[in-house]
This record gives sequence, C-alpha cells and structure tokens, in this order.
Amino acid sequence: MARQSIISAIDLGTDKCVTLIAGIDAQTHHLNVMGVAAVPSRGVRKSQIVDLEQVISTMTESLDAAERMAGLEISSSYFSISGAHIACQNSRGVVAVAAPNQEIVLEDVDRVIEAARAVSLPADREILHVVPHDFTVDSQEGIKDPVGMTGIRLETEAHIITGMGTAIRNLTKCAQDLGLEVDGFVFSGFASADVVLSETEKELGVLLIDIGAGTTSVCAFIDGALSYSGVFPVGARHITQDIALGCRLSLDDAEKIKLFLTEDDFMTIKPRAGESKDEFKKRKAKEDHLDLSKLNITDKTQSLSKSTLFEGIMVPRMKEIFTLIGKELKQKNILSDIPAGLVITGGGAETIGIVEVAKRTLNLPARVGVPLQLQGLIEDIQKPSFSTSVGLLLYGQKHSGVKVVSTSFNIKSVFQNFKFGHMFNGIKSIFKSILP
Repeated sequence: MARQSIISAIDLGTDKCVTLIAGIDAQTHHLNVMGVAAVPSRGVRKSQIVDLEQVISTMTESLDAAERMAGLEISSSYFSISGAHIACQNSRGVVAVAAPNQEIVLEDVDRVIEAARAVSLPADREILHVVPHDFTVDSQEGIKDPVGMTGIRLETEAHIITGMGTAIRNLTKCAQDLGLEVDGFVFSGFASADVVLSETEKELGVLLIDIGAGTTSVCAFIDGALSYSGVFPVGARHITQDIALGCRLSLDDAEKIKLFLTEDDFMTIKPRAGESKDEFKKRKAKEDHLDLSKLNITDKTQSLSKSTLFEGIMVPRMKEIFTLIGKELKQKNILSDIPAGLVITGGGAETIGIVEVAKRTLNLPARVGVPLQLQGLIEDIQKPSFSTSVGLLLYGQKHSGVKVVSTSFNIKSVFQNFKFGHMFNGIKSIFKSILP
C-alpha cells in the first residue's frame, strides 16, 4: 500500500477551472503531478463569481476528473484568487529583539512581520499576503534573512496584498460545498511569478504579466522583492470578442481563428530584411489572405485579410492592455526599475504577436513564461495557461505542511477516532526512519 504526501490546487478562472493533484517525493521533495483536469468555467466573469451554483458544478466536475486520474480523494486544496478587487500597499513593522543575548530568532521575524501586517483596512477588505521586502537590524539595511544575527531593533518593509472579503467568502463557500478545507488563497499573479520568474530576473527588476481570459494580473519585482501587485479588467477574451465583432463571426469561430494563427502569419505582414517597398507590397498582396476552410467555419466568409486581423483588430487591443499597465506603473515610479523587462504568461501569452506588441508598447525586453518545475503528468500543463495552477502547488509546498494520504484508502480516517492514534503515528515514524 503506497503512501505519499499529497498537495492539490484549484485555479478557477474566467475561461477554465484547473485542478492539479501532486505527490511530493519524501527524499528529493520534487512535485510529481498525478492528476490533471481542466474544464470550461461557468458562473465566472472577469475572475469573479457571479453564479455560485454554476461555479460549484464546474469545480465539482474538475475535481472529480482529477481525483479519478490520481486514484485518490483529496480533503483540502489551495485556491487562486484574482479580479479587479485585488489591491496592494506597503507597510513597515518594528519590534525589539526579545532574546537576552540579542540574537534574532525566527519568533522575532514572525513578530515583525505581524507588526507590518497591522495596517488600517476598510471593513470589507481582507489581507491575502504579507511579503517582506527585506529587513533592517539596527541601522544595517537590506538584510534578506536576519535569523542568527545580533541586534536590538528589527524592522521590515512588507508588501501587503488585499482582496474583497465578499469574494473570499464566496470562494470559501464553494470549497465547503465541495467538502474541501481551504489550505490557502493565493493571488494568481503571485502564484504564477513563483514558477516563471528566475531569481536573477527578480534581483534585476522584472514585471510579470499574467493575461487571463477576463483579467490581467501584474506583479513587479525590484531588487528581489515584490513591490507592486494589481489586476486590470481586460484580458485575452476581449481580443476574441474584437475578432468576432470586426469579422462578424461567432465567438467560437473567432476563438478558432485566434488559435489557428501562427507566427508565420504574423510575419507575412512585416517587411523582411533587404526587401524593397514594392517587393513587400507584392508579397503582402499574395500572402495576405487567411484561408478559413480548414477550420470548418460555416460562416460565408471564407478568407480574411491578415493585415486587417492583426493590425486592425488584434494589435490595438493588445496595445491597450500594455498601455494600461504602463500608465499605472509610471504613476508608481516602477517602470524605470525593471531592466529585466516583461515576462508574459497566462492563456493570453499564447496569442500570436503579443511579445512583439509588448516590446513596442513598453519599450522593454519581453518573453513568454512557461512553468517547468514539475515531474509526472506534465505534458499538457507545460503551457503559459497553467502557470497559476502550477504556482499554487509550489506555493503550498513552500508555505505549509502537506497532507499524507493513501493511494488505495485513507488510513488516517480509520484511526482518527481512536485514542491510540498518536501512538500509531509515533510507531509509524520510527519504522519510516529504520526502513530504507
């Protein structure tokens, strides 16, 4: 009977609900994905719940499919949270070092973070994350880990991410109706940053842009610390809607066209090196039509102009997304502090030409971020659209204990009502330490 540590994540987005179940290797601590499910979302608009019954039905379908694949039943999960209600602020905490020898211990760090957490918030808002920038011991600044150092006064600058209490409680109710405990709520952008950004990029200064279907989550890192978090109410589905309106197609057909487009299609409307204007015009006239017959689109329109599709419809919407982000970051004096540029992830990152538009709009280097830190059933989830769900798993592994379950039946439930349950757990630990 195989036993292993299990962690799960549920990412409820505007377009799809993803459930991941992973085992944690006791020796290497690597995450091994055992169950994956992604179903179309219902009852969600712009990353916020608008119909509880439909959301519960969606999450139940996704959870059941992942549990069947993994061959086990989960009792708790981490949940992503996003939406325009997400806000951030920076705070400062100060405490006196408690130890008589003035050596800083982990309890002092916890106390100073708790002091930074004590901020005035409206009654309808709740704190999701308190992320320390760095620490100051007496007059020495820029300390990443003060444990073990000697000092009298410990200070920290912390980044606080908050959300609407109603949005959090609605998601909690969905979890309860599924029979799940909430291990934690994680801001989607913060979760994605964990798996697509390198430590070097964070130290240099980098901007994560997670483009979902209905919203775009943003996290800015400066000097290795999270300095800004926010959500913009525009996403990749708006590009699809623009195609549908501009080409007089259904939303389903517009989505087919958006996903059908390739990098070659995008490059045909661009001048090539050494190509004269006349040569470019001739080639463009010859290659400008996009054949839709392969997509089984029943609409009368059998071909579209690539130039109209890209330059007339898609590019303006993509520019709008990055312009909104750039305007906000300029007001916060952040845009000049991110020399590592942009890392674009989320389902919208798969839109053709989006990296080029981002570079032109914000005048910064850009790349697409893909989660790569997992093992197991990963073929279908090594895509930008799964960055948040993968990030939830890594967040859970880092920030809390894991649940131990059996792949055949949950033995914990057999013993939990007996008084000698603790004795059993002790004996189990001894055998684990002896056996190879």
